[in-house]
Amino acid sequence: MKTNFIYDLVIVIPCYNEQDRLPVKKFQSFTKLNSEILICFVNDGSKDDTEVILSKLQKEHPNTITQLSLKDNIGKAEAIRKGFLYCNTTYNYKKIAYLDADLATSLEECISISNYIKNDVILAFGSRISKIDNNIDRKFYRFAIGRFIATLISRQLKVTVYDTQCGCKAFEQNVASEIFKDHFISKWLFDVEIFHRIITTYQKQNVHKIVREIPLKSWVDTDDSRVKFSYFFKLWFDLLAIRKKYKK
Repeated sequence: MKTNFIYDLVIVIPCYNEQDRLPVKKFQSFTKLNSEILICFVNDGSKDDTEVILSKLQKEHPNTITQLSLKDNIGKAEAIRKGFLYCNTTYNYKKIAYLDADLATSLEECISISNYIKNDVILAFGSRISKIDNNIDRKFYRFAIGRFIATLISRQLKVTVYDTQCGCKAFEQNVASEIFKDHFISKWLFDVEIFHRIITTYQKQNVHKIVREIPLKSWVDTDDSRVKFSYFFKLWFDLLAIRKKYKK
């Protein structure tokens, strides 16, 4: 049974072995100032004390923080999907987003991006475009690899997207229920599948009307990336599998 309160925004945050890097104080401060926003942590089978930390946060802020704890580690894509499905059946809300646990993109900026969802816009996402008036701190090798992959992804989608892989995306509630209904092929390139599903459902010619790519004001690269460098050699197989599934 769903709660009666209607949240303006739910932010789903996947967590795997986050005890040493989770910015607990930022979450505590944020929830005290934003009672209309729910943070849903998804503990993705962590082996450390992540669940203990999240349980404490939930106990301290029962109306603004919740936790879904998974027994086994199933990967970022499925953890986020499980979080979306859990929130959809448990809470009433207008918009839902996902965000990385290290807050490379801040909670405040996630709210700002979600505010673009209105009228015809059903998906808004952050983009790590470096400009003179923002602060995008990315390691060069990640930037170079990211730009190469992004170019290939744009060609595959046949839609120009600068940054498909930024870990901050916000959705209108009904759209999220449909887009996250089925399993994803890839644990890390599920963002690409999200765009494919949007294009398939709403048609490519309408994407520019219903999707917004928003340059981030700030994004800070972390040393403790959950994506291993070796995945660079596997992602091509994921891309091919995704292309095959959604090819018309």
